[in-house]
Amino acid sequence: MQSVRIRWTVAALAGASLLLVPVRGSADAINDLLMGAAQHVPAPQQVYARSAPLKRDRTELIPFATAPFPYAGTIAGTDKPFLDVEQDGRRGHTTPFGRLYWEDETYSDRRVLLHIPKGFDVRKPSVMIVFFHGHGATLARDVLRRQRVPAQISASGVNAVLVAPQLAVDAADSSAGKFWEPGAFARFVREAAQRLAELHGDKRSARTFASMPIVLVAYSGGYLPAAWCAAKGGVTSRLRGVILLDALYGKLDTFASLIARDPSVFFVSTYLSSTESKNAELERALADRAVDFDTALEPRLDPGSVTIFPGDTGSTGSTKVTHRNLLTRAWTNNPLADLLRRMRQYRR
Repeated sequence: MQSVRIRWTVAALAGASLLLVPVRGSADAINDLLMGAAQHVPAPQQVYARSAPLKRDRTELIPFATAPFPYAGTIAGTDKPFLDVEQDGRRGHTTPFGRLYWEDETYSDRRVLLHIPKGFDVRKPSVMIVFFHGHGATLARDVLRRQRVPAQISASGVNAVLVAPQLAVDAADSSAGKFWEPGAFARFVREAAQRLAELHGDKRSARTFASMPIVLVAYSGGYLPAAWCAAKGGVTSRLRGVILLDALYGKLDTFASLIARDPSVFFVSTYLSSTESKNAELERALADRAVDFDTALEPRLDPGSVTIFPGDTGSTGSTKVTHRNLLTRAWTNNPLADLLRRMRQYRR
């Protein structure tokens, strides 16, 4: 009888824990297995700071050198300059729908909303939530106050921090700006690590923030920069999840490819009537690729899970769920907090 050697190897689990797994087979077979798995092994999170949990929330709007705007390059996939209009010393951008926005009013805000919740513990497994707002939004008026995104991060009980860049200011435009450039998002999150460390108050925490797993959350028109950051941003090994909140208006191939190729990433898309047909298209694309998906939320958002479901499922009360109030009123109140709670491995 042919002898079979048993070797122990190290497999990385999502959340950066380690497990010894017995692998049966020849040395060549084991090496082939490891080489294939290595493409999807999440980068481990490194912990360097030993500070105690924060005693209060910390929230600031901070200018970034690597912010998506201002941007003077070309539109991705074309040789067309982003700023295609010049008049009386002003430069502007014409959207695909023919709307003209001026750089000084719409594409010059470098600020990023940072939030670290009370109780955040830099010594424990943690996650960076990068939020891409939709059309007609500003960080202070909409993301902070109306949609209550920082408050939902705090209420979730997850050991998470928030990074929300200002995209086009109060405009019907999904342009990704610098995030169109390969690797630009990686530079952005490197700067975010430094800024978060300053906000946190422990300089040693910068290295922890710099290795922190990332979850991309896009609302409405924020889908486009989210798709570019997921595909070309240079953070593949750190990406743990993508959440689309009535946001699947396009880039179906990008999201379907991400789901199919990377089993370490979870994917959630919730929809109302405005994106229902696109979500149905995505379901068909996944079925064609033999990718399983759920149409209702499970208690946990596990690596590789795919969930596509209507955002008003099970909603009660007199307030109708609409695209505008989805961030605070959907299948439950504060739905973003509800989704984050399902990332059990990051609970505080």
